[in-house]
Amino acid sequence: MNNNLLNIKTPAENNAEALSSDFSLKNHGFTNLRKVYWNLPTESLYEEVVFRSEGNITKMGALVVDSGSHTARAAQDKFVVRESSTEENIWWGEYNRPISPAKFEEIYNRMLGYLQGRDLFVQDCYAGADKDYQLPIRIITELAWHSHFARNMFITPKNREEYRQHIPDFTVISIPSFKAHESIDGTRTPTFIILNFEKQLAIIGGTAYGGEIKKSIFTVMNYLLPLKGVMTMHCSANEGKDGDTALFFGLSGTGKTTLSADPNRNLIGDDEHGWNDRGVFNFEGGCYAKVIQLSPTAEPEIYQTTRTFGTILENVIFDPVTRKIDLDDEALTENTRASYPLEYG
Repeated sequence: MNNNLLNIKTPAENNAEALSSDFSLKNHGFTNLRKVYWNLPTESLYEEVVFRSEGNITKMGALVVDSGSHTARAAQDKFVVRESSTEENIWWGEYNRPISPAKFEEIYNRMLGYLQGRDLFVQDCYAGADKDYQLPIRIITELAWHSHFARNMFITPKNREEYRQHIPDFTVISIPSFKAHESIDGTRTPTFIILNFEKQLAIIGGTAYGGEIKKSIFTVMNYLLPLKGVMTMHCSANEGKDGDTALFFGLSGTGKTTLSADPNRNLIGDDEHGWNDRGVFNFEGGCYAKVIQLSPTAEPEIYQTTRTFGTILENVIFDPVTRKIDLDDEALTENTRASYPLEYG
């Protein structure tokens, strides 16, 4: 049902274009799509996710989804297009693998052809809470839950007119069912994450792990902001009553989100920040917390989000009869995650 090739009317079909942008998908090269679902709210996305069998509603209202074979980021399958604008600014190597503009175009054009006749979801958002450094972005996905994920993780426009006038400065297209051909495309596996700064575009295929969408935008901000004098940081941050800011650095899973979720301090963000002359600002509008063996006593704020409508629980085990979740079960992965809006934390 995900691709809706049978032309079945879906719950949000009648309202699919109510919040559309004048900057249409034709500007990205898309043609002959079945239906584009523009900027659906969380409630509509819930209905689409369930209708398309992408996920299930758990007890208390959180949405549980399975990301498939990829339960973490595929760092070795990430590429950056090597061209004149990036040539001198990127440290090329194991984590910044170059790919040619011609190869990118081949893969992208094949992806555009693959998507003809299918449904797509769009979320027009922003990255960066500081208005002077805010990046208008567009997240285009084949999965409804990825659209919900984007809505949770980024900063959303405030009204219909803002949506109508939205023009992205960077676009991410995530199509998990589309895969690369290693021998033709020069990729390591069928999975790829390719960023093209000249085209202001990132394409993702072969993986449904939500973190790839989030980290693609972080990579973009990591590239653009230092060129404007802003230091980018992988850390969580909170603020005291007197305006003092605390930063928590560490690798994934070392407790950044937990430490920053302090009931006595205001949460700025849990993962990605910039530091300029005015202070520290969050890149995101949400949190992406690791929830394996989460404790209701040690991490009450994060624990509560796993029982809240609007939260996405990625690869968390649940009982299909009682709909109760089991945060201790790592049958799918130890890297179980909760995606939720910043105000939930």
